[in-house]
Amino acid sequence: MTIQLTAPTQTCSDDLTVQPGGKDLRLMGLRTFAMSITIFNLFGHTILGFEQAWITPFVALLATYSTEIFCELAYSYSQGTTPSFLGGGWRKFVDFLLPAHIGGLAVGMLTYANDALWPVAFAAAAGIASKTLFRVRSGEGTRHFLNPSNFGISITFLLLPSVGVAPPYAFTEGVSGVWDWLVPAILICTGSMLNARATKRFPLIAAWLGGFALQAVVRGLLFGTSVEASLGPMTGLAFILFSLYMISDPGTTPSGARCQLVFGGSVALTYGILVSLHIVFGLFFSLTIVCALRGLTLKVRSKVEKEQVQPISVQPIPTAG
Repeated sequence: MTIQLTAPTQTCSDDLTVQPGGKDLRLMGLRTFAMSITIFNLFGHTILGFEQAWITPFVALLATYSTEIFCELAYSYSQGTTPSFLGGGWRKFVDFLLPAHIGGLAVGMLTYANDALWPVAFAAAAGIASKTLFRVRSGEGTRHFLNPSNFGISITFLLLPSVGVAPPYAFTEGVSGVWDWLVPAILICTGSMLNARATKRFPLIAAWLGGFALQAVVRGLLFGTSVEASLGPMTGLAFILFSLYMISDPGTTPSGARCQLVFGGSVALTYGILVSLHIVFGLFFSLTIVCALRGLTLKVRSKVEKEQVQPISVQPIPTAG
């Protein structure tokens, strides 16, 4: 007879759970976020003043949709299973494409490649492909650990120097007066509601905001930089979008409150280091670095837990006679 002993480990919860009432928090968050970012892009290209061509979000969506479907077909073929978007009607297919929809619109909104469209398509496709290419074991299966849209944007900035981030003023260039305050207020309210009801990532966001302010003060003390200027990005709409809609991605961040605090603080610390080294696009690079380090940690932890399972053979007790 063989008994398997597993050493107990304390780990951070990494999955959104289903509420007692039967609500899937992840799916609810995806649907809410997809609706919010769609409305924001519609207003952005018609009223707010987005400087990208109107065809940009369509190119990004075409890239993310096709990459998501191709990756799922390739994976299901390799595993001998049915693609997850089949067998549930149109609603299941739409829900399957929600992450691709969110990623495509985020990439199209946050990157600026002048009149070129293929860099946007590349960033969008790279982000979705990372979900299949970079995975770690979780429970009985595997999970991706890189924030898809953030990774796609980061790798594009590294490989294509001609591509930059969308100018912050473009998010409210077409409005003035009270709307300069109302648009950020609406995004803060909707983003806070989304994180409160679906993602449950307020500790992470609080740690990120507090850490960002702290690193600005520390850099001022160490290097004599202007603290006011270092805190300036926090007043921009791009920072609000990053803080409430990107860094809090439930699929690539921990769920436990303590681990959320560590994750958010780590992104702020990494950002401060990158800025001190005069590396641009620090927001995107810092999140990618921390996500990659978390993925490495999860991989090492999985390997250690696997090695801690030790089979022990128990010999039967001999009986007299």
